[in-house]
Amino acid sequence: MKNLGIKISIYLNYFVFAILLNSVGIVIEKSIDVYEVTESQASVLEAFKDLPIAIVSFLIASFLPRYGYKRAMLTGLAIVFFGCLYMVFGNSFFHTKILFLSIGVSFALIKLSVYSLIGVLTETKKEHSSLMSSIEGFFMVGIALAYFLFPAFYSDTNENAWLNVYYVLMVLILASFIFLFFSKLNYQIEATGSSLVEDLRESGKLIVVPLVLVFIVSAFLFVMIEQGIMTWLPTFNKQIFNFNSVLSVQMASILALSLALGRFIAGFLTKYIKWVYLVILCVIISGAILVIVLPQLKVDVANVSEISSISDVPMLGFILPIIGLFIAPIYPLLNSSVLSSLSKNLHAPMSGLIIIFSALGGTLGSRIVGELFEHIGGANAFYFLLIPMVLLIVFVLVIDKMSKNKVEVSL
Repeated sequence: MKNLGIKISIYLNYFVFAILLNSVGIVIEKSIDVYEVTESQASVLEAFKDLPIAIVSFLIASFLPRYGYKRAMLTGLAIVFFGCLYMVFGNSFFHTKILFLSIGVSFALIKLSVYSLIGVLTETKKEHSSLMSSIEGFFMVGIALAYFLFPAFYSDTNENAWLNVYYVLMVLILASFIFLFFSKLNYQIEATGSSLVEDLRESGKLIVVPLVLVFIVSAFLFVMIEQGIMTWLPTFNKQIFNFNSVLSVQMASILALSLALGRFIAGFLTKYIKWVYLVILCVIISGAILVIVLPQLKVDVANVSEISSISDVPMLGFILPIIGLFIAPIYPLLNSSVLSSLSKNLHAPMSGLIIIFSALGGTLGSRIVGELFEHIGGANAFYFLLIPMVLLIVFVLVIDKMSKNKVEVSL
């Protein structure tokens, strides 16, 4: 298969960071239990993860082709390796902040490199959207693994036993580093400027492009929805359904698995169905699931005893995570529609904008849902997500209209 070595490197690195990045919901739940912080205090972990992603992406996105995609990914793996090591020996809520700070910085390097390389490895919009969806789907497989990997180290007699998971993660990071180090990534794309300052100035002009403006709002809205659900689902399961700690995390894996399946299916369907129709249908179904399920939670799961076995999980506990199947295709299809409308020398700076506003959307969405959890309860908190869903449909229609032709940007 053409470019097989490069593609394996991309998949492997994205898989490792899927586990690391999206363990935030699990660590939030453990921080509330072990470090005795409130929901709103724990929600700052999302900011410690996402804001470094935004800042680093802004600073290096346009400079990345000059620095090198392989070197950037190796740097990211090295940083997060020591972040995990620091967490093991730190073991406090403060140290969880440092851990996610290192994850955020590293993931910015990884995601910028991956998104830029997708443009190098594909020639058509359909190829681009198909590879983007499959890579994002594999990312969700990593997230699903996290929901089983972390609980495997939980202990009823030792509240700190869960930290041993980071030894396993450090082994995965090291393996990914070694594989990437010996992989050949010889593709190069011309940077937009001749220095870092010029890169920042020139790529900043992308923001005034109408298509880009509309897209970054859409990316912001979608990640607000996705992270609002994904980050808080373990806590939601524990507070609303009264699952024990292990089951609340494991049941959240259904969301990740449905997200993975949805993105793999989207990679196939986009060859036959126009992306905009697929996205709008998915948003409508996702909103319908919330409207149907949330009102029933107040009645059906009130005053239940703690649930520790999957055989005792009520039907609603399975239905809500299935929303992932329908929100899954939205993000990669949005990204692909815009990236494939730009010339390839703009993919790195555009990827930077994608990551920046995705990070900001994730932080804001998680923070809002966290505050709502604390003040009005989890069942009511998720109603907030209907607002960005409605707005997203409007902006998707605008993107489709504007992205029909290749966008030429003079930098």
